[in-house]
Amino acid sequence: MCNHQPHCPSAYASDRASAHVTVSHPEQGWSLLCNGVILFDDTGLLMPDSTVMTPHRGLVAA
Repeated sequence: MCNHQPHCPSAYASDRASAHVTVSHPEQGWSLLCNGVILFDDTGLLMPDSTVMTPHRGLVAA
């Protein structure tokens, strides 16, 4: 799906969320990345094979 250079990471690479945004719908809370991943505002992901990855958030200091 990625037509630019350098190519974006694949949907199954650990840095998949760093791919370029091809479609953005901030009013709905999601963006489609050029590797086929749908990235949600809460950091959850929908993979091209319909696998769901739950949101990942950093640790909060007390």
